[in-house]
Amino acid sequence: MTRIGFLGVGRMGLPMCAKLAGAGYAVTAGDLRAELEAAVTECGARWESTSAEVAGAADVLITMLPGPQEVQDAMLEPGAALDALTPGATWIDMSSSSPAVGRRIAERARARGVGVLDAPVGGGVAAAVAGKLALFVGGDAMLVERHRALLGVVGDPERILHVGGHGAGYTTKLLVNLLWFGQAVATAEALLLGRRAGIDLDVLREALASSAASSEFIRHDLEALFNGDYLESFGLDRCVEELATVTALARESGVPFELSKLVERIHRRALARYGAVDGELLAVALLEEEAGVPLRRRR
Repeated sequence: MTRIGFLGVGRMGLPMCAKLAGAGYAVTAGDLRAELEAAVTECGARWESTSAEVAGAADVLITMLPGPQEVQDAMLEPGAALDALTPGATWIDMSSSSPAVGRRIAERARARGVGVLDAPVGGGVAAAVAGKLALFVGGDAMLVERHRALLGVVGDPERILHVGGHGAGYTTKLLVNLLWFGQAVATAEALLLGRRAGIDLDVLREALASSAASSEFIRHDLEALFNGDYLESFGLDRCVEELATVTALARESGVPFELSKLVERIHRRALARYGAVDGELLAVALLEEEAGVPLRRRR
């Protein structure tokens, strides 16, 4: 039986851990928050309090952490997970992280004989509970195939996409999120203007959704916004962190990125206004506030 180590059992990580335990894997999990021990044991996994203890018993170590700094700390701090992994083990990072941080850890992992995949996930908590996440996988093709059955426990087998070599998964997820954030801002601006022009929001959404301007955001996420839900499953500071990472990557690559830098600046203004609170759509809240027009249905 493959032994799984799982680091990071927050809103997304805990249901993923539960899916693996429910599929019959021997799962050992840990988190910096000791109060999560009870939830881990209730889902059928064993708890260990340090990253090294979680990794030491693992054939496959999965990290599902908030961002690049947390991944680096969990893997590279003295006495952390990487030093505890045995040659022949595999590290799969499902966090939304930085390609540069992932590359730094991967180089050290491969020097120890540890295989590496980056497989950041797409989808929210409901998809994690259902085991229907999208996975953007970067790494060696043979290693991907070796672990495809495991990946298929937490992800929808139809949405496990091998996107290239190591680092390509991180980059793909950043680009997906970049476009979603940009679509949210652009759609909000269009809706605010339409509302000011006297067009009913539901009528305008229907027109947009059935046109060449349609997007996943318009079809599936506007309902939450119209109900006053700013999607509190992800922190605004993390949104800004991801946008900063991808715009820095574009700058290093010499790619023009003016529109995306503007999206980042709007999110930074929202962060300055609201602070590091949960809400993926708080940049839209800022635009609503500045326009003096809430994007809500008229009662």
